[in-house]
Amino acid sequence: MSVTYGFHATMTAAPGRGGRLVDLLLTGLDEGSPGADEHCLVYLVSRSATDPDRVHVVEGWTSEEDHHRVFASRAAQAIVALVGELLSGEPEFTDQVPVRGKAAA
Repeated sequence: MSVTYGFHATMTAAPGRGGRLVDLLLTGLDEGSPGADEHCLVYLVSRSATDPDRVHVVEGWTSEEDHHRVFASRAAQAIVALVGELLSGEPEFTDQVPVRGKAAA
């Protein structure tokens, strides 16, 4: 399988909540969660080096349809709702069509 759809999201947590946001996003890799799905080939969570409340997520999926199907699940919607409670504003999304690269665990 290869990545044909992806996106980059940047989120800013309420002051002092960046660590909780990172922890919550990393549960997306747990069994039964979106990042653990076989169609999610890239799931990378990182923080800004200068603002610990600014968090970035990069995802790569086999297709846009697979992404939407997985994110319609209860598990995904539960994580999305909890993430929303931690944010100080709207997340910024940039869609991507991967060309080539590398992701290794």
